[in-house]
Amino acid sequence: MILKVNFQSPQKNIIQKAAEIIKKGGVTVFPTDTVYGLLADARNEKAIYKIFKIKKRLKTKPLGIFVKNMEMAKKYAFIDTKQEKFLKKNWPGKITAILKSKNNLPKGLAAGSRTIGIRISDCELIDSLFEKINFPLAQTSANISGKEATTKINEVLEQFTGEKTKPDLIMDAGDLFKNKPSKIVDLTKEKPLTIRF
Repeated sequence: MILKVNFQSPQKNIIQKAAEIIKKGGVTVFPTDTVYGLLADARNEKAIYKIFKIKKRLKTKPLGIFVKNMEMAKKYAFIDTKQEKFLKKNWPGKITAILKSKNNLPKGLAAGSRTIGIRISDCELIDSLFEKINFPLAQTSANISGKEATTKINEVLEQFTGEKTKPDLIMDAGDLFKNKPSKIVDLTKEKPLTIRF
């Protein structure tokens, strides 16, 4: 299913539909403040597995999560004062922080790692989705592994056409602003270490 959505002011009924699909364990292609992403309920093992299948991603490569706010981030990761200070400066924004995990989400999400990648997005669409749901979202770029992450809707559609396992919903906001995936910063080290620029 493909639904057109307004990136700046998302239609409530469309967001509601996306929320319903995610709550039922579905996977959606969703426009974000960086690139098109795949989103699913981070608490649902089957939904996480489906993302890996759609993306043809190795199970040894972890997925990150979107959270609604700092309170939700603290539910799933250990965050000390120093880390919180850094995050408050950079969130919401295009930074995924690697933090020590509380290991209270399905194991497949973190691919056996003791850390978790977390981000608060700076995107009206994601905010609207979080008004309908109150749980973390497993997330990764909407592309087949090995191919480029993209901001262009036609490239997203092309990648999944003809594939056996497909997203349950594609949210089409047209072409997004030219962008790249979020920067990844490891906050488990003595000093923040950028591992993806």
